[in-house]
Amino acid sequence: MSEVEDFISDFSRFFIFTILYEGPCHGYRIINEFKKRVRKEISPSLVYPFLQKLEKRGLVKHTSKMTGARERKIYELTDDGKTFCVRIFRRFSKLVSVAIEPSLEICAHCGCKVYEGGYFEEIEGEMTTFCCVHCANSYKQERNSNQ
Repeated sequence: MSEVEDFISDFSRFFIFTILYEGPCHGYRIINEFKKRVRKEISPSLVYPFLQKLEKRGLVKHTSKMTGARERKIYELTDDGKTFCVRIFRRFSKLVSVAIEPSLEICAHCGCKVYEGGYFEEIEGEMTTFCCVHCANSYKQERNSNQ
Protein backbone atom coordinates (compact mmCIF):
# COMPACT_ATOMS: atom_id res chain seq x y z
CA MET A 1 0.00 0.00 0.00
CA SER A 2 1.39 3.42 -0.88
CA GLU A 3 1.91 6.22 1.62
CA VAL A 4 -1.12 8.12 0.23
CA GLU A 5 -3.33 5.03 0.48
CA ASP A 6 -2.15 4.51 4.09
CA PHE A 7 -3.04 8.10 4.90
CA ILE A 8 -6.47 7.85 3.29
CA SER A 9 -7.09 4.57 5.08
CA ASP A 10 -6.14 6.18 8.42
CA PHE A 11 -8.34 9.18 7.62
CA SER A 12 -11.19 6.81 6.81
CA ARG A 13 -10.81 5.11 10.18
CA PHE A 14 -10.71 8.49 11.90
CA PHE A 15 -13.90 9.48 10.12
CA ILE A 16 -15.57 6.22 11.14
CA PHE A 17 -14.92 7.30 14.73
CA THR A 18 -16.59 10.66 14.09
CA ILE A 19 -19.69 8.92 12.73
CA LEU A 20 -19.84 6.52 15.68
CA TYR A 21 -19.31 9.41 18.10
CA GLU A 22 -22.53 10.98 16.81
CA GLY A 23 -24.50 7.91 17.89
CA PRO A 24 -25.20 4.25 17.27
CA CYS A 25 -25.39 3.09 13.67
CA HIS A 26 -24.99 0.07 11.45
CA GLY A 27 -22.16 -0.51 9.01
CA TYR A 28 -24.20 0.35 5.94
CA ARG A 29 -25.06 3.75 7.43
CA ILE A 30 -21.37 4.37 8.17
CA ILE A 31 -20.58 3.65 4.52
CA ASN A 32 -23.37 5.97 3.30
CA GLU A 33 -22.51 8.79 5.73
CA PHE A 34 -18.86 8.58 4.74
CA LYS A 35 -19.75 8.80 1.04
CA LYS A 36 -22.14 11.72 1.63
CA ARG A 37 -19.77 13.77 3.78
CA VAL A 38 -16.37 12.97 2.28
CA ARG A 39 -17.63 12.45 -1.28
CA LYS A 40 -15.51 9.34 -1.57
CA GLU A 41 -16.38 5.67 -1.60
CA ILE A 42 -15.30 3.56 1.36
CA SER A 43 -15.02 -0.18 1.03
CA PRO A 44 -17.01 -2.48 3.31
CA SER A 45 -13.77 -4.49 3.50
CA LEU A 46 -12.28 -1.56 5.46
CA VAL A 47 -15.35 -0.74 7.58
CA TYR A 48 -16.42 -4.12 8.94
CA PRO A 49 -12.98 -5.48 9.92
CA PHE A 50 -12.24 -2.12 11.58
CA LEU A 51 -15.50 -2.32 13.57
CA GLN A 52 -14.59 -5.87 14.64
CA LYS A 53 -11.13 -4.74 15.72
CA LEU A 54 -12.65 -1.90 17.75
CA GLU A 55 -15.05 -4.34 19.36
CA LYS A 56 -12.19 -6.68 20.35
CA ARG A 57 -10.42 -3.71 21.96
CA GLY A 58 -13.55 -2.78 23.92
CA LEU A 59 -14.06 0.54 22.16
CA VAL A 60 -17.25 -0.50 20.36
CA LYS A 61 -20.09 -2.85 21.18
CA HIS A 62 -22.91 -4.04 19.01
CA THR A 63 -26.49 -5.09 19.45
CA SER A 64 -28.50 -7.07 16.93
CA LYS A 65 -31.77 -5.78 15.56
CA MET A 66 -34.08 -7.50 13.14
CA THR A 67 -34.97 -5.39 10.11
CA GLY A 68 -37.48 -7.36 8.11
CA ALA A 69 -35.93 -10.77 7.59
CA ARG A 70 -32.38 -9.49 8.14
CA GLU A 71 -30.42 -9.17 11.31
CA ARG A 72 -28.63 -5.84 11.48
CA LYS A 73 -25.74 -5.10 13.84
CA ILE A 74 -25.97 -1.68 15.44
CA TYR A 75 -22.55 -0.44 16.57
CA GLU A 76 -22.07 1.96 19.45
CA LEU A 77 -19.05 3.39 21.22
CA THR A 78 -18.43 2.15 24.74
CA ASP A 79 -17.45 4.60 27.48
CA ASP A 80 -13.81 3.73 26.73
CA GLY A 81 -14.51 4.34 23.04
CA LYS A 82 -15.96 7.78 23.76
CA THR A 83 -12.94 8.66 25.91
CA PHE A 84 -10.64 7.47 23.14
CA CYS A 85 -12.52 9.60 20.59
CA VAL A 86 -12.20 12.72 22.71
CA ARG A 87 -8.44 12.12 22.94
CA ILE A 88 -7.96 11.67 19.20
CA PHE A 89 -10.27 14.61 18.41
CA ARG A 90 -8.16 16.85 20.66
CA ARG A 91 -4.99 15.64 18.98
CA PHE A 92 -6.52 16.21 15.55
CA SER A 93 -7.72 19.71 16.50
CA LYS A 94 -4.14 20.61 17.48
CA LEU A 95 -2.92 19.44 14.07
CA VAL A 96 -5.61 21.47 12.32
CA SER A 97 -4.69 24.52 14.40
CA VAL A 98 -1.07 24.23 13.31
CA ALA A 99 -2.18 23.93 9.69
CA ILE A 100 -4.53 26.94 9.65
CA GLU A 101 -2.63 29.23 12.04
CA PRO A 102 -0.48 30.81 9.29
CA SER A 103 -3.56 31.77 7.26
CA LEU A 104 -5.39 33.53 10.12
CA GLU A 105 -5.72 37.28 10.23
CA ILE A 106 -5.14 39.08 13.54
CA CYS A 107 -7.44 41.88 14.69
CA ALA A 108 -5.40 45.11 14.87
CA HIS A 109 -7.34 46.20 17.96
CA CYS A 110 -7.99 43.24 20.27
CA GLY A 111 -5.52 40.72 18.80
CA CYS A 112 -8.03 37.91 18.36
CA LYS A 113 -7.53 35.50 15.49
CA VAL A 114 -9.96 35.90 12.61
CA TYR A 115 -10.66 32.54 10.98
CA GLU A 116 -13.21 33.64 8.44
CA GLY A 117 -14.74 36.94 7.41
CA GLY A 118 -13.64 39.78 9.61
CA TYR A 119 -13.82 43.47 8.90
CA PHE A 120 -11.26 45.29 6.76
CA GLU A 121 -10.76 49.02 6.57
CA GLU A 122 -8.16 51.21 4.94
CA ILE A 123 -6.42 53.32 7.56
CA GLU A 124 -3.70 55.76 6.51
CA GLY A 125 -3.38 54.05 3.15
CA GLU A 126 -2.98 50.56 4.58
CA MET A 127 -5.62 47.79 4.64
CA THR A 128 -6.15 46.88 8.29
CA THR A 129 -7.85 43.75 9.63
CA PHE A 130 -10.34 43.75 12.48
CA CYS A 131 -12.59 41.06 13.86
CA CYS A 132 -15.57 43.45 13.75
CA VAL A 133 -16.60 47.03 13.07
CA HIS A 134 -16.63 47.77 16.81
CA CYS A 135 -12.93 46.94 17.11
CA ALA A 136 -12.25 49.10 14.05
CA ASN A 137 -14.04 52.05 15.66
CA SER A 138 -12.25 51.55 18.99
CA TYR A 139 -8.91 51.28 17.19
CA LYS A 140 -9.51 54.56 15.34
CA GLN A 141 -10.65 56.33 18.54
CA GLU A 142 -7.50 55.19 20.39
CA ARG A 143 -5.28 56.33 17.50
CA ASN A 144 -6.98 59.75 17.42
CA SER A 145 -6.68 60.22 21.19
CA ASN A 146 -2.96 59.29 21.10
CA GLN A 147 -2.14 61.83 18.38
